[in-house]
Amino acid sequence: MKTGLVLEGGAMRGLFTAGVIDVWMEAGVRFDGLVGVSAGACFGCNYKSRQPGRVIRYNTRFARDPRYCSWRSLFRTGDIFNAEFCYHTLPEELDQFDAATFESDPMEFHLSVTDANTGKPVYRKIDKVDADAFEWIRASASMPLVSRPVEVGGGVYFDGGLSDGIPLAYFESLGYGRNVVITTRPHGYRKFPSWKHRLAKPFLRKWPAVYAALATRHEWYNRTLAYIDERVAAGAALLVSPPEPLPISRVCHDPDRMRRVYEIGRRIGTDMLERLQAWIGDSDTTRSNT
Repeated sequence: MKTGLVLEGGAMRGLFTAGVIDVWMEAGVRFDGLVGVSAGACFGCNYKSRQPGRVIRYNTRFARDPRYCSWRSLFRTGDIFNAEFCYHTLPEELDQFDAATFESDPMEFHLSVTDANTGKPVYRKIDKVDADAFEWIRASASMPLVSRPVEVGGGVYFDGGLSDGIPLAYFESLGYGRNVVITTRPHGYRKFPSWKHRLAKPFLRKWPAVYAALATRHEWYNRTLAYIDERVAAGAALLVSPPEPLPISRVCHDPDRMRRVYEIGRRIGTDMLERLQAWIGDSDTTRSNT
């Protein structure tokens, strides 16, 4: 039975996830596949390239660099996280992404995006590291208001978190029978209807399906959380969440705060390690007996 790793987004809350998975990478924990959304894709790809520590290193190094994340970038380019710097200059030159290891590692890497025309989730498997691969990752993290939609692969896409922010059911449909799910909100969190989506309406006139997805996001998100609880109760999923709301906003320029959130993740990852290894061992036993 294949084991999967499902990573929620949450922008800088994703540093919690980075801390968790760094501990597991260092311990040699392997999964058959990973699916990430938004920050889950941006940070999770480092699992397949086997680069623990890279996420916290470049985030703290460039935390106050306006080329990385700034209102100046948003006003000049339409992206608060500068597209050229974050998805090309940084991984290709300044803190190199290990493309060769990514491509040779047997673990599958998937991500989700939201189709700008339909508002529905689209899933993409990334095998090769090229310009399109980084554009797919950028698309998965392109939230309306602070990012432009991304044109790649013949389509136009926004943040995957608008339509399927925790794609456990998708991974199960691919045959991943046992999955570890890392969320960036505490267990028991639920979304409520909010007026904030209305701020995006003038910017989404061209994309009414995306606006509709944004307006109803709380509904499918809460259904997904309930489904995760069902799968945990059935023994088919293992949930990892922060113990309390993370002390960081979606955008952060404070390296010390980033490190605090990352260290919370490392602590939880360490606390979960023996349980995780036993749980994956059970999956290996099941696989060998089928």
